[in-house]
Amino acid sequence: MSTNFNTIISSDKPVLIDFFATWCGPCKILGPILKEVKDDLGDRISIIKIDVDTNQQLAAHYQVKGVPTMILFQNGKQLWRQSGVVQKGDILKIILEKSNT
Repeated sequence: MSTNFNTIISSDKPVLIDFFATWCGPCKILGPILKEVKDDLGDRISIIKIDVDTNQQLAAHYQVKGVPTMILFQNGKQLWRQSGVVQKGDILKIILEKSNT
């Protein structure tokens, strides 16, 4: 696993990782939802998209079995994980509840 990735997820700001694949239909639905989440939260969160086909080792390390899978990190700790499409309101609620944003 790259030290750059570890640095990113070790931020005191919440980091939402979206493990996706370009061929994945639900991933294409989730993309615009995550853009709206970022628009709402702005600098209070980082949202990083990780293509599982080009980052297989990272996906394996986090045991990503299906896409999309989102994992919320803060200070290097995994706070939440979910596979599948999650609606904007639910994602916002989870981020605000799980992190100290």
